[in-house]
Amino acid sequence: MELSSIKRVYLVGIGGIGMSGLARYFQHLGCVVCGYDKTATDLTNDLHNEGIRVIFDDRIDWIPYSFQTPDEGTLIIYTPAIPKDSAILNFFRDNGFGLYKRSQVLGIISQGMFTVAVAGTHGKTTTSTMVAHILKDSGKDCSAFLGGLSTNYHSNVLYGKNNIVVVEADEYDRSFLTLHPDVAIVTSMDADHLDIYGDHAHLTESFKLFASQIKPGGTLIHKKGLDLDTGFTYAVDAEADATASNIKIENGDFYFDFKNANTSITNIRMGIAGTHNIENAVAAIEASLILEVSPEAIKSALGSFKGVKRRFEYIVKNDHQIYIDDYAHHPEELKAAIRSVKKLYPGKKLTTIFQPHLFTRTRDFADGFAEALDLSDELIILDIYPARELPIEGVNADMILERMKLKNKRRISKQEVLNVIKEEKPELLLTVGAGDIDTLVQPLKQILADV
Repeated sequence: MELSSIKRVYLVGIGGIGMSGLARYFQHLGCVVCGYDKTATDLTNDLHNEGIRVIFDDRIDWIPYSFQTPDEGTLIIYTPAIPKDSAILNFFRDNGFGLYKRSQVLGIISQGMFTVAVAGTHGKTTTSTMVAHILKDSGKDCSAFLGGLSTNYHSNVLYGKNNIVVVEADEYDRSFLTLHPDVAIVTSMDADHLDIYGDHAHLTESFKLFASQIKPGGTLIHKKGLDLDTGFTYAVDAEADATASNIKIENGDFYFDFKNANTSITNIRMGIAGTHNIENAVAAIEASLILEVSPEAIKSALGSFKGVKRRFEYIVKNDHQIYIDDYAHHPEELKAAIRSVKKLYPGKKLTTIFQPHLFTRTRDFADGFAEALDLSDELIILDIYPARELPIEGVNADMILERMKLKNKRRISKQEVLNVIKEEKPELLLTVGAGDIDTLVQPLKQILADV
């Protein structure tokens, strides 16, 4: 595929965070862009407002005439999350179109560019967005394809004027193996996506393959303790090649010192909260130093970094109510989010609302979810969000509740949540999950902001 020859792009599953980034990228290049997705969301509404046509009926008669015949100027991109019996997907397959996964297109775009790729079962979205912001804010510049909406730039794709690109490298479906980065960051390698990998060993093997694809002379940066043979290590309050120390909280802000063999940066103020985000920042600093960003510019950029939508995002913050929303959907992510909230507000009772994501993930990590959620003072759990999966007999949210030691816990429906919160008005609220729990954020904000 030659990018210069592409004139028309159709995305099957355009509403996904990664797919929508590609839609915006190709529209930025001047291509005609349209696509299909199952349901309308704020993101698809944004695409529509930006001039990208999105349809929500899986019918081939809704495919524009200009996409009826394959040619070298037409590109069809699809996501593996689209059902195999999709009428639109099968129209393109049956009529001789070349179909590309999002990851394949990202690999082609990044070819020939200086690529910073951030991988990990958690932490990759914040870390990649942090790297991109440091490069933008410092004037070094970059393009970026992110797995979330940057709060600083209100987008998941950034356009640069140089040859540097920052990409989030997704391990799902082994997608990151299409990339050959100059700098690779691996934030974590916890067991996940076992519906794809089967076991943790095969997931680890894929991360090792990803690390082996770094270009000659490139650099691997990874969290200390990961099962990777080589590379530059980083850690928080532990010995590593790059470290964060002297962590403190002042007036609700996190501060820390950074140090590696050649550089020290003291009293860095974080624009976002959480000890786990300091860990992400250490990796982002190291990558930025490799790209010759000055320590002073890095320190300034971290202070102005506003984070990523749904990554430890403050929704309500006043004298009476604190409400934080986070995308956490893995036990380790939940632990990091809950611990950070409790560290920030040790005197407040924490109510957590959690929506499990995927039947397989709930089945595989029920014990881990129970252990993480036990860190809350009160838990409200929702039914499992199935995403791409069919139900599995005997797998439900009660699997988690039954394993928990916390006494103050209950399972209720999404519809009931708003009434419960309206009645109880918790002083410290955390919503977590990767499904459609985000549809509760604005209604909950209205309830708590009026207190």
